[in-house]
Amino acid sequence: MEYSLLCNGLCVVLFNPVKYKLFFVSIMLSLWLYMLYCCVGYASTMPSYMTDLEQGKELQFAAGTDTDHQSDASGASLVSRLVSKNESDQEAPSARTASRDLLNDEVDSDRSDDWDETRGDHRGCLEPCILSNFSSASESKKLPQAIIIGVKKGGTRALLEFLRVHPDIRAVGAEPHFFDRNYHRGLGWYRDLMPRTLEGQITMEKTPSYFVTREAPARIHAMSHETKLIVVVRDPVTRAISDYTQTLSKKPDIPTFEVLTFKNRTTGLIDTTWSAVQIGLYAKHLDGWLQFFPISQILFVSGEWLIRDPAGEMARVQDFLGLKRIITDKHFYFNHTKGFPCLKKPEGSSKPHCLGKTKGRTHPNIDQDVVKCLRDFYRPFNKKFYQMTGQDFGWD
Repeated sequence: MEYSLLCNGLCVVLFNPVKYKLFFVSIMLSLWLYMLYCCVGYASTMPSYMTDLEQGKELQFAAGTDTDHQSDASGASLVSRLVSKNESDQEAPSARTASRDLLNDEVDSDRSDDWDETRGDHRGCLEPCILSNFSSASESKKLPQAIIIGVKKGGTRALLEFLRVHPDIRAVGAEPHFFDRNYHRGLGWYRDLMPRTLEGQITMEKTPSYFVTREAPARIHAMSHETKLIVVVRDPVTRAISDYTQTLSKKPDIPTFEVLTFKNRTTGLIDTTWSAVQIGLYAKHLDGWLQFFPISQILFVSGEWLIRDPAGEMARVQDFLGLKRIITDKHFYFNHTKGFPCLKKPEGSSKPHCLGKTKGRTHPNIDQDVVKCLRDFYRPFNKKFYQMTGQDFGWD
């Protein structure tokens, strides 16, 4: 019965010219809407991929890597590349900067981007990721509004990684070294290294050697006199030993810390030309910055408190940057093996994130008489630094 009714209905439609045309138009309209829906759904994925690919190329240029091009060379399909990109962070893989001279011309970070391989891929998304369907038209590259300018072996890498958890912070992982080594390349080159940001997000970078570079204050001020500056400082004696430990890991045949510390061990004359000692003269370096920036525009983060109370120091940093306090205690756990705090696993990740093996090295045993001499040497500089910053860091 139902079959007969269906046949009768079709006959009426087919042999009635008006109804036949309406039937045909309705079918074509349905097909057209379905095809449009499919095309729009497919196209919405393309800007994200193109943006990610473009960011990858820019950051590979900054870091000296060519990972995605190698992947392309292997003949991976578009679908597989999209999947792999979605599984990796849109942030830049940090540069594995190469070691230079033994003492004063060495780089400021050694494999500073390296995550502990037991805790997952360092490119995993640590912050709430930006929705992938935002097109490049809604993002733009900006010169940094805030820069971590120092100091080497003070905790700058930890601070940067903690900050990248914040959804309103976008930071390049590699150290650009623009204001000390690459200034001749121009601001356009510098801007191209930065990640794309949405309206309201802050662009950041960190290069610890800026703090001790004489030309850096004037150059940053020329870019923007409103740039916010962050300095992570640490007990200069401990910092010097950590600096030496890093060099020793690469050059095991260097002289001992005791030998390098003194110009004359008999008279106790400290060798201030050695970079490990010279960087710790914070008051001397700060004086150059205060000629261009007010003290209110510089935030001093304690490297010691960044370990003891990361959430407390991050609250100060977020306030300084004018950000909502999103990074709190819930983001950290203390890794007793490494001796410093690590980020808890973010949503969507199965593993927490710690800085890699190059961080938290065991320091060599140093003659305590040498340590005492260094503390006596730094004491007047530390007191001057406390006066200049209005903070007592408790290093004496």
